[in-house]
Amino acid sequence: MAADSDPESEVFEITDFTTASEWERFVSKVEEVLNDWKLIGSGAGSSALQRGEFTSGSWGEKAQEIQFADFKFHITHHFLKQECEQDSGKDQLEEDAFPLAMQDLLCMNNDFPPRAHCLVRWYGIREFVVISPGANCEAIISESKCNLLLSSISISLANSGSQVPMFVQIQQKWRRVYAGECQGPGVRTDFEMVHLRKVPSQYNHLSGLLDIFKSKIGCTLSPLPPINIAIRFTYILQDWQQHAWPQQPPDFDTLLGGEVGGVEFGKLPFGACEEPISELHLATTWPHMTEGIVVDNDVYSDLDPLQAPHWSVRVRSAENPQCLLGDLLTEFFKLCCRKESTEEILGRGLADEEGKENSDISSALSKLTEPTATVPMSKLSVSNMVHSARKHIRRRRRLDESPLNADILNSILLYLFPDAAVEKSSENSKNRMFSCGKEEQNKNSDYNLFLQLKSAPSDSLTYRLALCACLVNYNHGGLRAVAHLWQEFVLELRYRWENNYFIYGLAAGSPDLRCCLLHQKLQMLNCCIERKRARDEARKALEGSRERERRVSGGRPAPESSAATASGSAAREVSPGKSWDSWSDSEEEFFECLSDQGESEEKDGSKSKAEGRLHPHNNMTLLNSTEPLYVPVTQEPAPMTEDLLEEQSEVLAKLGTSAEGSHLRARMQSACLLSDMESFKSANPGCALEDFVRWYSPRDYVEEEEVVEETGSRVVKGELSARMKIPGNMWVEAWETARVTPARRQRRLFDDTKEAEKVLHYLAVQKPADLTRHLLPCILHAAILKLKEEESAEDIPSVKRSIQHAAGQASKLLHPLNPDYKKIEDFISQLMAMETAITRARSLKAKFASCEGGKGDDAEELERFVSSLLEEPEVVVMGAGQGPAGSIIHRLFVNAQRLADFTSDEAALLAPLDEDLVRDRKPAGGSSKVPDFPPPAGREILLRTCVPRPAPYSKALPQRLFCVLMREEFRLAAAFSSDTSFF
Repeated sequence: MAADSDPESEVFEITDFTTASEWERFVSKVEEVLNDWKLIGSGAGSSALQRGEFTSGSWGEKAQEIQFADFKFHITHHFLKQECEQDSGKDQLEEDAFPLAMQDLLCMNNDFPPRAHCLVRWYGIREFVVISPGANCEAIISESKCNLLLSSISISLANSGSQVPMFVQIQQKWRRVYAGECQGPGVRTDFEMVHLRKVPSQYNHLSGLLDIFKSKIGCTLSPLPPINIAIRFTYILQDWQQHAWPQQPPDFDTLLGGEVGGVEFGKLPFGACEEPISELHLATTWPHMTEGIVVDNDVYSDLDPLQAPHWSVRVRSAENPQCLLGDLLTEFFKLCCRKESTEEILGRGLADEEGKENSDISSALSKLTEPTATVPMSKLSVSNMVHSARKHIRRRRRLDESPLNADILNSILLYLFPDAAVEKSSENSKNRMFSCGKEEQNKNSDYNLFLQLKSAPSDSLTYRLALCACLVNYNHGGLRAVAHLWQEFVLELRYRWENNYFIYGLAAGSPDLRCCLLHQKLQMLNCCIERKRARDEARKALEGSRERERRVSGGRPAPESSAATASGSAAREVSPGKSWDSWSDSEEEFFECLSDQGESEEKDGSKSKAEGRLHPHNNMTLLNSTEPLYVPVTQEPAPMTEDLLEEQSEVLAKLGTSAEGSHLRARMQSACLLSDMESFKSANPGCALEDFVRWYSPRDYVEEEEVVEETGSRVVKGELSARMKIPGNMWVEAWETARVTPARRQRRLFDDTKEAEKVLHYLAVQKPADLTRHLLPCILHAAILKLKEEESAEDIPSVKRSIQHAAGQASKLLHPLNPDYKKIEDFISQLMAMETAITRARSLKAKFASCEGGKGDDAEELERFVSSLLEEPEVVVMGAGQGPAGSIIHRLFVNAQRLADFTSDEAALLAPLDEDLVRDRKPAGGSSKVPDFPPPAGREILLRTCVPRPAPYSKALPQRLFCVLMREEFRLAAAFSSDTSFF
């Protein structure tokens, strides 16, 4: 074994000279990507390009990362999505068919696309692959590296047989310089590019560019084939001074004055404070011309924009124009991050505490009995005394300087509580509460939008409060004014509770859990007022009936009884603003004794007298007697808000799953059941549990078949269900403990006094930031409705779709318990973008509102033009410079040119459209005429032809040169095809 292993141990190194280099691996990787994307083979069978397809069609993109050694590249495939034709196989059989890219070089249907990749605009190709340096990688600047990459893609295209053009991005990325190649059967197209900062003087016109094109082609044919020319000049209009911005300024007198100001608090401001459109770009195009038809050299040019056969326009929006609604929402949203409480903002907390201390007798007595030496020495220092004095001065100054003006505050409160302007009769306020919102709900289809957003109905008090808080924050003092408004609002609610006035603008019934929590709290307070008023009215009616009975039966009452009645009434009137039986749990026994005393007068000695009957129940009789079964008067269940429900569920969940916990949970949940049992016993003396189950839960009473007794009569027997017979059943236990007590003498399931005080305390401790969070869904709801209203007047389909999408998005943002405020901030930005779009539409309509002819057809044409300008990236002007829109655009440019020819002072004194005065006035420079249009900001010239190259006997192949001439840019993008078979 050792002998055999010795020769093997001598072979210590094996050199494999077939190992691929980094360059070969890179070429192989490019081929692999082309194969994965199925870009190999011919693609000549695709359909021809339709006019405008580059703009109207959808573009796809695939990307992947590849490496050349340790240098990263991104390879991206851009393609126009087209439907494949079934008969494309016939075209693919043609061996000499040009690649699609070569066919696209000569296609004239998509010249100068307004929205496309730069290579699509320069070369007119529908599909291509780009290899560019990866992120944070240096640019390919050296010539050797550029040539290495070009040779790599050339080999990849040859090996894979792909006919898709492939480009390499070289130089700095901002320069957008590409070099590339496209290969086909016996043909090849080289894509080259020149990029300079300044336009050479000899190539600043069509004649010089034609010379470049002809020299690069190098065609030796004596009659040179005709060169097809397409030219586009772009003019920019930046001066909109001749048209006033249509946004109306706010009427400050209306906002600040009297009753009319109160109405204005319900309206959100809308519109931009500045011109939302910064520039108008006019593109004048001369398509499909041949050499010799037009003259354009350094001496003379035929290219007059008014004579151009095609005009197209695009507009550029101003960056982040100031919009009223957007600013309003942004400033209100900022309040969510504030930490101050209402007392800290208004400076009234310490003053109230001092007032309470001074009025408290016990504190005064304690001060008399306390020794004087308890004052610390630090309190007697001069600095401390000065600091204390400053605090008193500052506090007194804040008390004197109210954040909200009294007139404004009264206007707001009148807007929030319009019933305060009329007599607060119980019937009026009651009717207002119940009828609020019904007609509006039927008329307005957007009424139920609050269900999606979890806000509040648009006619509710909560909604109006959100509008007022937002406007007060924006126009009338910011955070301190909002705190002042909230404090006054809570005081008004307490006044209404104590005086039994319904809160205006809230639908009747239990709190609507679909609304925001603040709206639920206000509804809960209204429920408390409703229960309180109902008890007071019932008490008055009972007292009235008793008084009538006394007068009829006994005549004049005894002195003792009258004195007792007077003392009882005096006792009830001790606390004004509090109903007769607004008892708490500790006062329950006293009022039950009072009720029993009144009851003893009615019973007439009969202990089995029924009370609290409503009506007979389905002709049923009690099982133990022939008395009919009556439906009792029961207590209504206690209304709950969502936070109380959550708190209750947490308490029940904490009881656990043990037997004791389950029993306690069942007892807590059976309070309403016990009350109904007591009412049933009172209404049906001598009843049994089976009678109660027959009324309360009929499914739990099982009737047996008819049984024929000895007498021959047929009777129906029944018994409780199986679940009712379970030992320890809660219903049986509750029935045994239930007393014979009518609903009016039971302990209340819903203590309205306690719940109302809880609601008022909850509202009083809310900070302005908490109030903002509560009202945020309502104000976003109002903003969406405002956008819908403004959009309906302008009819912008894109904005309408955005508003519908925004409503769905807002429902997801506002429903969670802990909303993401960063996403809400982004959502507000989306609303601002919609507002900008609407104001942009108004600006365009103001500028293209009328034409010189004033015909109806022209007006319709202008409306279509403006609506298209809002939806499309570039709009064709019908009739070019002679059409209705073209005439207005021409006039805009003429006025801007003539105003620019004067000094700023002279232009300010000149009427914007006073053309006669401008025409007579000659500028100081001495020029005889001001041109109608400024020099073009950009010139694009496209040259195309089909010539044999490189030899006269080669195939006639497409050649193309795209030229861009701007003030600080000169670009030539050339595609030169050559025959690789016959050269």
